[in-house]
Amino acid sequence: MSDHPQKNIKYFWEDLEAGKRIEMGSITVDHDEVIAFASKYDPQPFHLSDEAAAKSMFGRLSASGWHTCSMAMGLMVRNFLHESSSLGSPGLEKIKWLKPVYPGDTLTLFQVIQDRRPMNSRPDVGLTRTLWEMFNQHGEQVLLMDGWGMFRRRAPAAAAPAASPEKAG
Repeated sequence: MSDHPQKNIKYFWEDLEAGKRIEMGSITVDHDEVIAFASKYDPQPFHLSDEAAAKSMFGRLSASGWHTCSMAMGLMVRNFLHESSSLGSPGLEKIKWLKPVYPGDTLTLFQVIQDRRPMNSRPDVGLTRTLWEMFNQHGEQVLLMDGWGMFRRRAPAAAAPAASPEKAG
């Protein structure tokens, strides 16, 4: 049984046209989640306590860049990938943390399809190169990710037609 029954899929590779920009939703950064994430995955002082952060270049508690990426991923999965024929990603080309992210910030994510092409080795899969752009409530870009995604195709590339048998008679 398939992980993605076709009747539940809204977005196949064919639907992801270059130039298309899609809003993926918003999330408000929670103070306690910033500390919890950093405690487990990025235990730098300016992510762990208000006191330490006040003495840092950020001036106050800031979210780990990896936490920001995780929040972006959560929005992408909940608001797009669950409705798509996504087969995962072969990786990122670039990631940039452009501005600090603070508790109380409301972040909005957009994906912009940059390019797409069929996967040479799998005629049933297409690749898309996508920019993930995340902005805070002031319209300042805080995150840029550039990477590739793999999506099942609605109609696999046509194989060369099989030779038809000669009619007898």
